[in-house]
Amino acid sequence: YCILLFVFCLVTVYSGYAGYPFPTAPPVDPFAKIRVDDCGKTKGCFRYGKPGCNAETCDYFLSYRRIGADVEFELSADTDGWVAVGFSSDKKMGGDDVMACVHDDNGRVRIQHFYNVGQWAKEIQRNPARDEEGVFENNRVTCRFKRPVYVPREETIVDLHLSWYYLFAWGPAIQGSITRHDIDSPPVSERVVSIYKYEDIFMPSAAYQTFSSPFCLLLIVALTFYLLMGTP
Repeated sequence: YCILLFVFCLVTVYSGYAGYPFPTAPPVDPFAKIRVDDCGKTKGCFRYGKPGCNAETCDYFLSYRRIGADVEFELSADTDGWVAVGFSSDKKMGGDDVMACVHDDNGRVRIQHFYNVGQWAKEIQRNPARDEEGVFENNRVTCRFKRPVYVPREETIVDLHLSWYYLFAWGPAIQGSITRHDIDSPPVSERVVSIYKYEDIFMPSAAYQTFSSPFCLLLIVALTFYLLMGTP
């Protein structure tokens, strides 16, 4: 009788737990799509590539906006390796604070901090980035992170309340380590950038610069006229 009662109790307890499964971990929020409609309004944007491109089609895309004591950056580039922005006192590589989003061999996108020593990027362990998130999809590295506007005096981390030239770069990675950027002369902001001014700036890539220059347009018109008129 005691054995039967024990078995009955086990069945009853198991049946009770069977109706209430153990809780599962909450789902991870997917990477929120970068909104380009806000460019020039609630955030500043730089687009490099084909005219009319957005964060999913530009060769390179960057946005910035102030959130309290932080600046939020969004970066995206047509690459399977890394995408970065550098803060420079001039338009040349060297002595620059750099934030890079790197796609590693495990499929993750990590935000890393570098300092340009001449033409070489040295990783700095002190990383001002927080609230990091990134994704690699459709052969694009895309990321979002925040970093403080003000920082204690530090050579490798600039104060973003000051204006800087922005250096834009992207390229391949080997085992999660960045290598040389994709193009020989990566784009640079034409003038210093202030985080207190939101603009939507487009920079045509080399392929579109060729046909948009006044000289090339004049040459095309001249050749067309020559072909239409024929030779004497």
